[in-house]
Amino acid sequence: MNTTSPAEPASGTTGSPAWLAGQGGPLRGELRVPGDKSMSHRAIMLAALADGVSRIEGFLESEDARATEQAFRQMGVRIDAPSPGTREVHGVGIHGLQAPQRPLDCGNSGTAMRLLAGLLAGQGFDAVLTGDASLSTRPMRRVTEPLARMGASIDTRDGRPPLTIQAKNELQAIAFESEVASAQVKSAILLAGLYARGTTRVEEPRPTRDYTERMLAAFGWPVDFAPGRAELSGGHRLRATDVSVPADFSSAAFFIVAATLVPGSELRLSRVGTNPRRTGLLPVLRLMGADIEEHPAGEEGGEPVADLVVRHAALRGIQVPEEHVADMIDEFPALFVAAACASGPTVVRGAAELRVKESDRIATMAAGLRALGIRVDERPDGAVIHGGTLQGGTIDSHGDHRVAMAFAVAAQLAQGAVRIADVANVATSFPGFVELARGAGFGLRTGGAGGINRSGSPPAQ
Repeated sequence: MNTTSPAEPASGTTGSPAWLAGQGGPLRGELRVPGDKSMSHRAIMLAALADGVSRIEGFLESEDARATEQAFRQMGVRIDAPSPGTREVHGVGIHGLQAPQRPLDCGNSGTAMRLLAGLLAGQGFDAVLTGDASLSTRPMRRVTEPLARMGASIDTRDGRPPLTIQAKNELQAIAFESEVASAQVKSAILLAGLYARGTTRVEEPRPTRDYTERMLAAFGWPVDFAPGRAELSGGHRLRATDVSVPADFSSAAFFIVAATLVPGSELRLSRVGTNPRRTGLLPVLRLMGADIEEHPAGEEGGEPVADLVVRHAALRGIQVPEEHVADMIDEFPALFVAAACASGPTVVRGAAELRVKESDRIATMAAGLRALGIRVDERPDGAVIHGGTLQGGTIDSHGDHRVAMAFAVAAQLAQGAVRIADVANVATSFPGFVELARGAGFGLRTGGAGGINRSGSPPAQ
């Protein structure tokens, strides 16, 4: 069954956009997914604070990354966009930001809000950080509490956005032992450390992504880091540099899983960022039996990149090693779909952080898989997914872009059509997903107001 024909946009169950997906064909050929979102955020931030003009290539043209870009424009930074995916940032120096005249809207981006909280904590002006309805429910104390220990003054609404940051001319460095393995928490503290007296040190219970550390070094700020720890001192300068942003591994993950699951697939994903603190999904899928080759292709933006060749393979359920959890926290929706198609149960533990992402991803993925006929036993910090045969059905993604894309993958294996509601937020991280997925072989179209007919097939087009 192929559902790739165009259709008029329609609404999901709550009036928001929806997709209708079903089995397409094998995934073949070569594709490149958009630029890395985490690096796009950080590149704009550090380029804005640098001395001189920085050029960013591969910038992700998503709503999340553009929210960060707009925030710095509001603070007096000139940012030119000579072509899609390219930015020229005219840095104002470490102390050159100007007070924004209105709140800085982070949209749906927790990364933007948490990192900006750290960066703005030591500025000599007040600022307010706001977000959309989803972001406004997400916990911020994990960031605001250590920043308060550094001397920052940040008011919240019972630990949630908006964040009201009061002027502070200098912060005091701290040594912080984080209770959660979170790159956003670590990054917020390190960015505040740029404005602190003394040496700021962060130690983590498990190593997390080191994008901030790598990019600080690329912009010339002395930083000492190793897996599980990072430290820097205040009082230095950032110098302009050119940044090439690699393809986003989190976006590639949906195609990696789809090509693994769909019989007859052989797909090449070009120049994907393969920072080991980001790619925990790869060893986990290989433990399940996946056939994934890595062909190193140098570096982009100080990050290792590789071409990934993925072929169809039968998967088996496993107990996911906890040491990989922090290195794949955004890839769990895709992993849940792989587990649903594996033989036997897959056990996930140590992933409580999934409860506080754009949705409660454990609950949302469990509910969606159950709607498609898969048994899932939830646990506070994970789940047991019992592999089986996916059926057709209707899914509510709860506005979570990664959940929506994961169920588009699941639909490629389902015995009937899958209607996925509330997909507007896919644009926050992966603009053009539908077109790229169709080109690779997905059965996927926008719309679906007619739902799924009694035979389990999409409505006639």
